Amino acid sequence: MQKRDVSIVVEGFMETIKNSLLEKHENVYLRGFGSFIIKHRAAKTARNIKKNTTITIEAHDLPSFKPAKSFAEQMKG
Repeated sequence: MQKRDVSIVVEGFMETIKNSLLEKHENVYLRGFGSFIIKHRAAKTARNIKKNTTITIEAHDLPSFKPAKSFAEQMKG
């Protein structure tokens, strides 16, 4: 296969994963490889040590990847 064709397929695949996470708020599961999931972080207060102030960090969602158990075992050797 040509590098250009492979690049188009890989970019399309990654765009599909991003759309599922961002727009549909759906997790993506790839059997035997891992999962792209959305983790929710609750609002919290934190300190800015340099300015000696307290700030509030809003609740937000973060993308995360969790490898499949079989894939993690293969990486261990």
